[in-house]
Amino acid sequence: MISKRPSAQRGHFDFGWLDTRHSFSFGEYHDPAHNAFRSLRVLNEDRVEAGQGFGTHGHRDMEIFTWILEGALAHKDNRGNAGTLVPGDAQRMTAGTGITHSEYNASASEEVHFLQIWVLPERAGLAPGYEQVHFPAADRRNQLRLVASRGGGGGSVHWNQNAYLYATLLDPGVTVAHALAPGRTGWVQVASGTVTVNGVALEAGDGAALEAEARMELVAGSTAEVLVFDLA
Repeated sequence: MISKRPSAQRGHFDFGWLDTRHSFSFGEYHDPAHNAFRSLRVLNEDRVEAGQGFGTHGHRDMEIFTWILEGALAHKDNRGNAGTLVPGDAQRMTAGTGITHSEYNASASEEVHFLQIWVLPERAGLAPGYEQVHFPAADRRNQLRLVASRGGGGGSVHWNQNAYLYATLLDPGVTVAHALAPGRTGWVQVASGTVTVNGVALEAGDGAALEAEARMELVAGSTAEVLVFDLA
């Protein structure tokens, strides 16, 4: 079974400096029909104006993953981690018992466009942690590249959940596929372009939940960037 989450039906707020769209309930947006999907709790698409950003704020008991689509995002936290994220960078924060951080557009002239993903941890009270890994476009071109997993296999970032996240950049007409073990589910999020997932057409911003499906097959209708989740 495939349940499509059209882009236009997501929660949407435009604060001037921030244009944000929520696939699941978040902040001022509450949708009882879309609170989460398995351990995937938050999937926000954010565009932040040049020189703007999120001031210092705190999180607890969440695995927070940031994926840059365009531009550059500066990060700083109370554990001494600081740096700038660019397309192809995967950042993972384990909020655990508590972490504070800030995120700002690193450019004075261009917006930054990114996905922020929160995954529920396997247990509360974990020690806070941070990790940043770059995945070159060539490693994602026309193949599914593992970018986050429990244990950090294959050079991916480690998060504390039995969930796997893959990223891909697809040329028109290319097909990639991923098998789902019995009892596992999938979520596909299209960042740009168009694809079909098991025959269901998706456009930029669309998502799709896959349940009781043995396989996820993606066929690119145009040049596309896609994230693929394999969830317990």
